[in-house]
Amino acid sequence: MTLWIFSGSLIGAMAIGMPIAFALIVCALALMWQMGNFDTQIIATNLVSGADNFPLMAVPFFLLAGELMNAGGMSRRIVNAAMAWVGHLRGGLGYVAVVASVLMASLSGAAVADTAAIAALLVPMMRTAGYDPARSTGLIAAGGIIAPVIPPSIGLVLFGVAGGVSISKLFMAGVFPGILLGVALAATWWWVARRDRVTVAAKMPMGERLRETARAFWAFLLPVIIVGGLKFGVFTPTEAAVVAVAYALVVGLFVYRQLHWRHIYGLMLNSAKTTAVIMFMVAAALVSAWLIALADIPGQVTQLMQPFMGSPTLLMFALMVLVVIVGTALDFAPTILILTPVLMPLVKQAGIDPVYFGVLFVINNAIGLITPPVGTVLNVASGVARVPMHDVIRGVMPFMIAQLVVLFLMVLFPQLVMVPLSLFR
Repeated sequence: MTLWIFSGSLIGAMAIGMPIAFALIVCALALMWQMGNFDTQIIATNLVSGADNFPLMAVPFFLLAGELMNAGGMSRRIVNAAMAWVGHLRGGLGYVAVVASVLMASLSGAAVADTAAIAALLVPMMRTAGYDPARSTGLIAAGGIIAPVIPPSIGLVLFGVAGGVSISKLFMAGVFPGILLGVALAATWWWVARRDRVTVAAKMPMGERLRETARAFWAFLLPVIIVGGLKFGVFTPTEAAVVAVAYALVVGLFVYRQLHWRHIYGLMLNSAKTTAVIMFMVAAALVSAWLIALADIPGQVTQLMQPFMGSPTLLMFALMVLVVIVGTALDFAPTILILTPVLMPLVKQAGIDPVYFGVLFVINNAIGLITPPVGTVLNVASGVARVPMHDVIRGVMPFMIAQLVVLFLMVLFPQLVMVPLSLFR
């Protein structure tokens, strides 16, 4: 009964158009009423304690770092460097989009920002060269969702906080799967675009390639600093976010000189608005998580999943299918915050490594950003590229299927996540 009240109140509140954070509070109130423990003071207390979490400080700093990087010229230099090395290949601009997506993912961790930046730079070039605009936009949208997987990842921070899992380990475990998603996109692009008649850019001389790479050196150095600092214990993920902001500010102001002091207020305001939404959602989700544990909803879910409990692989398949379905209706952050406290006890009871589950869970939710009808990244790519939404959905399908194949390969072969993680450790 408690499980149905939880899901019914949550779905009902969202169905009438209530914002996710308020829907989570309504859900918590419904659970309190059902358990005969109705006290609004509990809501207020848990809202405050939910937001009072040191690892969550990484979220505003990574968001601000992403804003500073895009405004400071790092994004354009990464695209130019990728163009220098693979732009001359048949379908070269598609490979540029994939390489740029992977590199920018290692800078900001924000799918929407990365997609908007790459689409604004590359879609006009791809359209002029004769590429199919729908397919090109679909590729860039699919590339944008690598951002929540490769560190620094806001999605992994949210999962780590909600699930009580080491964020440093999650960051290390996300590197190779993120690269694997990029390889899958490049292979799929080669297959779908191999017969296109498009204009191929001239091959740059080696000297020019090296010059473009040197211009992007300061952008390439940031992920090395972040991953290296985390691996060797120089700083925590939250401190890494502060380092990223300071680094992006210095490079944008004094090295590339495309960032000006007058821009900083607007960039900070944008990141503050996004942070406010995420933090309120996290606080509301942690209120629900406390009541979910009190009502023993994970125990009820465990009973429903009992047929799968004998096989961790079969259970992971069932959970991934569940998250794919939920991801078509819910956005990235709400899905993580709602499902993590429900599923984590089940995962631990089945003997599945929480870090391994967390990486696959975040990848699955990231794919939800390009699944219609919600698909936030799809909407952003469509708007920036000025391509109708139904065309973008058609264009993204082969790339989304490729990423789902990679996800389920990692379910079948956990070594794809765990072996690289052991090397990073």
